[in-house]
Amino acid sequence: MQYTLAIYGAPYSSQACQTALNFARAAINRGHTIYRVFLYQDAVHTASTLAVPPQDEPHLYAEWETLAKDHDIDMVVCISAALRRGVLDETESDRYDKPHPNMSSAFSVSGLGQLVDGAIHCDRLITFGA
Repeated sequence: MQYTLAIYGAPYSSQACQTALNFARAAINRGHTIYRVFLYQDAVHTASTLAVPPQDEPHLYAEWETLAKDHDIDMVVCISAALRRGVLDETESDRYDKPHPNMSSAFSVSGLGQLVDGAIHCDRLITFGA
């Protein structure tokens, strides 16, 4: 089975990102594939390279990045939500004349059309968070 995951909750004030990560790992271990992960609303903070969680907490950005690279998962961040929250890739950083980007290259920015595309091209769309 092929899944698209839509994540809405902030990485460290909601269980949404961690639960989605656990689900993705379990699905892959059972032979399923993740077509796309779409970060929306406060979940876009998951893509920020500037977060430094305490040593005894999971480093969600790094864990998602590793999972994406190991399993060739398309990781998309909603551009509107990201801009609103100051999570910028290199292109957007240049466009808005900001000093530097803070989004991992494992993630790409795009619009809600990528969420719709993910829903069309998978067997199940699963959302995490409200």
